[in-house]
Amino acid sequence: MTLLWSQTARELSPYVPGEQPRIADLVKLNTNESPFGPSPLALEAMRSAASDALRLYPDPEATELRAALADRHGLKPGQVFVGNGSDEVLAHAFVALLKQSRKLLFPDVTYSFYAVWAQLFGIACEAVPLDDTMHVRVDDYRRTAGSIVIANPNAPTGIALPRAEIARLLQEHPDIPVLIDEAYVDFGGESAVPLIADHPNLLVVQTMSKSRALAGLRVGYALGDVGLIEALRRVKDSFNSYPLGRIAQAGATASVRDEAYFRDTCARVVTARQAMTQALAGLGMVVLPSSANFVFARHPARGGPDLAAALRERAVLVRHFNKPRTAPYLRITVGTEDDTRRLIAALMDILDISVTNADR
Repeated sequence: MTLLWSQTARELSPYVPGEQPRIADLVKLNTNESPFGPSPLALEAMRSAASDALRLYPDPEATELRAALADRHGLKPGQVFVGNGSDEVLAHAFVALLKQSRKLLFPDVTYSFYAVWAQLFGIACEAVPLDDTMHVRVDDYRRTAGSIVIANPNAPTGIALPRAEIARLLQEHPDIPVLIDEAYVDFGGESAVPLIADHPNLLVVQTMSKSRALAGLRVGYALGDVGLIEALRRVKDSFNSYPLGRIAQAGATASVRDEAYFRDTCARVVTARQAMTQALAGLGMVVLPSSANFVFARHPARGGPDLAAALRERAVLVRHFNKPRTAPYLRITVGTEDDTRRLIAALMDILDISVTNADR
């Protein structure tokens, strides 16, 4: 059947999503899902939206949701674009903004979908190496480029750039599109949204899958100058005019308006991340400083593939990226207190560490 494939399909190296296995009593710490449920207001709004009105198409402009997002971020609705998860929003941005005559720049260790989109859409790109401590160095982007995309906090490292560094990057490149992917910003990063007013070339992309616990709903959005948003709309309406259904729009809008629940759950994740980091360090693991809802950790004496496999045997699932710079590390999602307890117990068993030694 591959004889029927297009040349594009034959040449693609697709993105591999995190595993969604059906294993009994699994500790699932591999896809950065929230350990807490969505806002109760969002759940109620979705129940109400599940009505006879589903026979009708949804609002193609997601007017109410865009207004709520604009209000929360201090922008105008015309500066907001929404889509079917931030992955779709990012894909539209790659076509609408990042496909330029000169190369697209992004870090060598980052969200691996960037390279896939560049290949799919025929975008010349260059990976800029992180430094030896796995940090993005803005000075390394002081080169000719057609566009730039940086995840902040970065994934899978979890390390964040201060807003001042993003501002410096924008000052270096005032005439090319710069996209900041803020999927994890709500867990301790500094958002670049306040820089939009002074930088019409800046597009900020966020998601409701992580901090708003709506991964199953698939809602993402972009914020930027009206000119950038119009480019995204042109691509959307050439691809799918109705990316968000009625239930998704209702749930997402209610979630945005439930600020108290949002802040509480984010704070709980940060507290859990700190506890997980301390516990892992107590086992002798090296943990990078994270501003996300996951940690990136390695053990000095045990390889990443070995640890990931051993954890899986104990029904603890983490993410391992088997590439040269990331192979020693495990990306571990912040879970519940019980998830962390079981993770640490499994690692102690694997590393043959007694409770007494771990407490030292």
